[in-house]
Formats: sequence, C-alpha cells, structure tokens
Amino acid sequence: MTAKLCKLFVGGLNVETTEDGLRKYFEQYGSLTDCVVVMNPQLGRSRCFGFITYSKPEEADTAMASKPHVVEGNNVELKRAIAREDANNPDVLANVKKIFVGGVKDHIEADNLTEYFSQFGVVEKAEIISDKQTGRKRGFGFVYFEDTDSATKAVLNKFHTIEGNKVEVKKAQTKQEMSASGRGGRGRGRGMQSYGGGRGGGGYGGGYGNFLNQTKFFR
Repeated sequence: MTAKLCKLFVGGLNVETTEDGLRKYFEQYGSLTDCVVVMNPQLGRSRCFGFITYSKPEEADTAMASKPHVVEGNNVELKRAIAREDANNPDVLANVKKIFVGGVKDHIEADNLTEYFSQFGVVEKAEIISDKQTGRKRGFGFVYFEDTDSATKAVLNKFHTIEGNKVEVKKAQTKQEMSASGRGGRGRGRGMQSYGGGRGGGGYGGGYGNFLNQTKFFR
C-alpha cells in the first residue's frame, strides 16, 4: 500500500519541461525515487504530463497539500496516480469525501473504522449502518473524511483488513451523483442501492483518465 501512496500524476506540463525540470521543482517537497515525463514516440516531444514518486507517503502528502503548483510557467494539475484498471472507475475517481466500507462483521464498531482510516487523513465521522426495525448491523458503513484526497488515498487499495476483518472500500455516491456521472444502474448488495451502484463507467476521469490510458507508466 505504501508504494501506491507515494506516486503522483502531474498534468498540464509545459511542452518544454524535461524530467530534470520536473524533478527540480518537486524535490522541494521530498526525495524522489522516480520522475517521468511521458513522451510521444512518434513526434519525439512531451505529452505534457508525467509521474513522480516520492520515497515516503508523507512527502507526497506535503506536495498534494501545497497546491497550486507552477512548473516552468505552467499551472499544473497534481493528483494521485491511479492504476490502469481504475482509470475510468468512478468508485475510485469520484470527487467525494465519503467512502463506503462493505463486508463489515458484527464485532467492528464505528470507532474501529475511525481509528483505521485515520492513517489516510482526518476522519470527521464513521458509522456502521443498522436495520431501523431490528437494530441489527447490516454489514456495511461509511467513513467521512475532511478532504477528497484522503478519501482517494483510502480507496487506492480496494481491500483492507480491520480487526481481522477483510473489508472492501469504494467512493460513496448518492443516486443523484451516480445519475449525473452516467452510471445509473441498480445497487450491488444489500443496503447498497444508494451508494456504489451499477457500473456505467461514464463521466469520471476526463482528461486524467485519457492520460492514463495513453501510457504504460502505472503502478
């Protein structure tokens, strides 16, 4: 998981920016173990985006928290690097602060979720959903972060183990948000109708997803 938290995508680069220039700018936030400006092999010039990898997650966090970034005259876009298979996946890309946690066993409490997910950022609230009539836990919950980047960090790995319990995480979206993104569809699993429903794949990713689909530089 640590390696995934260290890698960042940089978009909107000046076409003249080299790997040395990119490295020089972002090394002010920490030590880089890798720095790549993606090239168009046919034209022999930059595609105006790249990837940087820090030696520690904390350094990547510092860079993310220091926006905006201007590299050689261009205001660049800095995001978490997303694996190829998730390049158009709203469960990862949705710009929300709330995540869904599924597969939660009865012994897991909201405090356990708060304690575990605090490693990714400030948790404002965590809740385990119970049946209104019986009071029995329904096997899922939600975690509300202070910012969207913390939520993205949490879902870079689909599965987590909390108190010996393997859970699945994804960005939480309402029916309205899913409709706006073109996902629609029916929810998967009990109690999930309003969040993380059917897969339409549309809407999210934009230029970021397109960048990722054009290059081999992924985690």
